[in-house]
Amino acid sequence: MRFTTSEVAAATGGEVFGRETEVDGVTIDSRLVLPGQLFVPIVAARNGHDFIGAASAAGAAAYLTSEVIEAGTAIRVADTAVALVALGAAARDRLGDRVVGITGSVGKTSLKDLLASTASMAFETSASIGSFNNEMGVPLTLLNAPDGTECTVVEMGARGIGHIAELCSVARPTIGVVTAVAGVHLEVFGTIDEIARGKSELIAALPASGTAILNADDHRVAAMASMSAAPIVTFGQEAGDVRALDVTLDEHLHASFELHTPWGSTPVKLAIAGRHQVSNALGAAAAALAMGLTLDQVAAGLAGASLSAMRMDLVSASAGYRVLNDAYNASPMSMAAALTAISELPASRRFAVLGTMAELGPDEVPLHRDVTTLARELDIHVVSVRQPWYGVDDVDLVDDPDGALARLRDLGLGDGDVVLVKASRSAGLERVAEALISSTGDD
Repeated sequence: MRFTTSEVAAATGGEVFGRETEVDGVTIDSRLVLPGQLFVPIVAARNGHDFIGAASAAGAAAYLTSEVIEAGTAIRVADTAVALVALGAAARDRLGDRVVGITGSVGKTSLKDLLASTASMAFETSASIGSFNNEMGVPLTLLNAPDGTECTVVEMGARGIGHIAELCSVARPTIGVVTAVAGVHLEVFGTIDEIARGKSELIAALPASGTAILNADDHRVAAMASMSAAPIVTFGQEAGDVRALDVTLDEHLHASFELHTPWGSTPVKLAIAGRHQVSNALGAAAAALAMGLTLDQVAAGLAGASLSAMRMDLVSASAGYRVLNDAYNASPMSMAAALTAISELPASRRFAVLGTMAELGPDEVPLHRDVTTLARELDIHVVSVRQPWYGVDDVDLVDDPDGALARLRDLGLGDGDVVLVKASRSAGLERVAEALISSTGDD
């Protein structure tokens, strides 16, 4: 989205120093600067002001600053993080009435990807990149929506009560989708009911002219209907206005089903892996239909969707085995879904390289053991990286990703086998997935 530096200053309460110019888009990472963007240095573990020179050299047209003015065009503000939020709110003023907010304990990013693909069948659509879903990511999503955007899909995460409400005050969504409520971030929220209360802030923020899209299979999500001033559309595999009938999986875990809705029915085939993605597809379909897309457009958009990196990415290695790379994040619910997914793949043997599920609060040990119990029931051999909570008697415990790779070699990983790689992002297990995929079997 294009702003003149005077418009940036007006939106942020700042002052322009240097030549008046125009910026197109915003970044907070000097390594990712695109020519013409505005660079916003954030003061966190590192001081982003230290990278203004690098951002300018990479092509940033201007930058915000709360410190010393350097060369080039600058907008001095009191606080760069606060200014970024204010500028995001100014961008929202230009985006019209199709802004979709998506939240939930699991499935946010996948549903966002599915909806972005579907909405693009009818509208110029922009969406959050990856999991840009916090107080920095939401304004960046709004600011990087191209001029002419007709539909904006915004992922919203929360680490406490009030966070979603703050994000909604910036993004002002007209459609809100809640995927599910589960035991994620219990260390912060305390209880699942408090998680539900935090997620419900999205529904409470919707205008009466909007639409709330709720998962009817999750009783905590369904109960959010009482908080909505907007009309409700529900989705689910067990109940709901938008449902999937006769779900089947092919050899790549791609689901086919009959999409049944108040607008009619149509067959759908997904190109993403996992039975649990059907629920995300239903949420995306419900939101798209509420925006006026036809059933044919919805089916085509869902069929053409792909997911963000390291999410249910099923790859065949040249060594003859398959790798399900789901290493971006993990919770008890998503872990169970991924284990179930590989249990449904035809395979000689099944392995799971697992790392820590973070922020689970006081029940973190039994919740990890529950994963091991499910893996045993599904005949999946677990290799745990730096996490004894999965157990030590019936689990291979290794010290690092290299240890996991060595153990899989010792077990004779080869033709016809399948390996799931999954953990919370902090575990860094993408190294395991990448090494397995690139292996020829001779190393």
